[in-house]
Amino acid sequence: MEYHTTKDILYVMHLLGHRNINNTLLYTQVIDLSDDEFVSKVAKTVDEACELEEAGFDYVTDVDDVKIFRKRK
Repeated sequence: MEYHTTKDILYVMHLLGHRNINNTLLYTQVIDLSDDEFVSKVAKTVDEACELEEAGFDYVTDVDDVKIFRKRK
């Protein structure tokens, strides 16, 4: 789950003590994300987008001149 929180495969590799990145890649593919739940937020201004990024939200897409962000619960 750490990979999906940080999105940093090298950090997870180090955390797990793997010497080979292929082992870490296998580990991240075994995780079932079908039950993941997210909180979604919309940013209409650059300031709102910056606040969401700083709060840990990830950018998803633009729709009707707004930016959509999400974060795992």
